[in-house]
Amino acid sequence: MELSYGDVKAAAARIEGRVRPVAVAPADGLAPDGSAWFALEYMQHTGSFKARGAQNFLQAHQDEGRVPEAGVVIASGGNAGLACAWAARQLGIPATVFVPTTAPRVKVEKLRGYGAQVRQIGTEYAEALAAAQNYAAASGALLSSAYDHPLIAAGAGTLGEEIHRLLPELDTLLVAVGGGGLFAGIATAAGHYGVRTIAVEPSACCALSAALAAGEPVDVEVNSIAADSLGARRATALAVTAAQRYDAESVLVTDDEIVAARRTLWSDRRIAVEHGAATALAALTSGRYRPASGERVCVVLCGANTDPSSW
Repeated sequence: MELSYGDVKAAAARIEGRVRPVAVAPADGLAPDGSAWFALEYMQHTGSFKARGAQNFLQAHQDEGRVPEAGVVIASGGNAGLACAWAARQLGIPATVFVPTTAPRVKVEKLRGYGAQVRQIGTEYAEALAAAQNYAAASGALLSSAYDHPLIAAGAGTLGEEIHRLLPELDTLLVAVGGGGLFAGIATAAGHYGVRTIAVEPSACCALSAALAAGEPVDVEVNSIAADSLGARRATALAVTAAQRYDAESVLVTDDEIVAARRTLWSDRRIAVEHGAATALAALTSGRYRPASGERVCVVLCGANTDPSSW
């Protein structure tokens, strides 16, 4: 399965005016011999990039008259569910969201605020997914995906397209990876322009890295502080194909490095993001990815559905 640049362009046309354009800001000191930027996607509707894919997915189905009366159902660690609930509300579609019992309370409360029916099942995303699939089969609801669908990944890829428009001379994008929807979309858009994509994962939650080592998607253990947003047991085939096609580099960071990057964002810049979003930055602050002299890099800060009081 492969995502095309045409898929990303079609998504951009479909969701134009329905999502917030990304802003970028200089990230002084992160690339001493080059230049660095932050893509502030945590300012997106629902607090993460997921709004792009959800809007593209539901808009495409509604345009084609393929949304059932039972509405849409999704399993999520939180952010994809928020995005699905938000997009469904915009389009007048009922939404049911299955989340693990470990989902952060701030995300569960926001889901209910968007009018979704929330069902908490199991302790991992995989358990919530199985429950959502059973619900879809029994109710006839449209089953959406947190990351493993071409329309979801193409919608996420529109972020890469916008970043290129703002930073046309960019060399490298650093992106946090869970199941790989954001990575697949951004790598496809960035690769079209010759921009490298660095896939950053927690070392204890690294589905894409394991898939690249095995040559195909494989199951991995999930045990990371960032598991609420990056806790997929298996990377999507779309992400694996994109990584292979565009020769993406895989970088692993520890939970301690993720925590340190998150705290640095807050203490130095007063930016509060969730651990999943800080994962991309941790590749730079830990030194596990060292930009070459003159390299122009951008770190995607992809989500901020967190409670700073819990730090």
